[in-house]
Amino acid sequence: MNKNDLEALSDTRLNEAKCLLDHGFFHGAYYLCGYAVECALKACIAKSFLQHEFPNKKVVNDSYTHDLSQLLKIANLHQILIADAKNDVSLEINWSVVKDWSEQFRYDNNISKAMAEQLFDAVGDQNSGVLKWVKAHW
Repeated sequence: MNKNDLEALSDTRLNEAKCLLDHGFFHGAYYLCGYAVECALKACIAKSFLQHEFPNKKVVNDSYTHDLSQLLKIANLHQILIADAKNDVSLEINWSVVKDWSEQFRYDNNISKAMAEQLFDAVGDQNSGVLKWVKAHW
């Protein structure tokens, strides 16, 4: 899987999340929203691997995680997010919602409509959404 694949997958997962949300499948929508951000962050990480360069083993191994805060750091975006969030309170609030997502939610059938909508809005907001922000860096 390469950077372009991850970018496309990120968009696909958010579209699937919207479809599930619209049809009352809140747990699936919640899971896929977080997965969309995970794919986007991994696209940013993939960008750092130069062609014909042997990648840093620690960076590669550390990238095999679902922890969004960890992926943000590996992508070298943590400090940029802090700086940007100072000028965009909505981005800061949206990240505070998104960062708590975990792949373990795929096993959770108790996701409410409100929870799913909150995460979808934090990820997909056209002005200050986390996905829009990450895409600006891929």
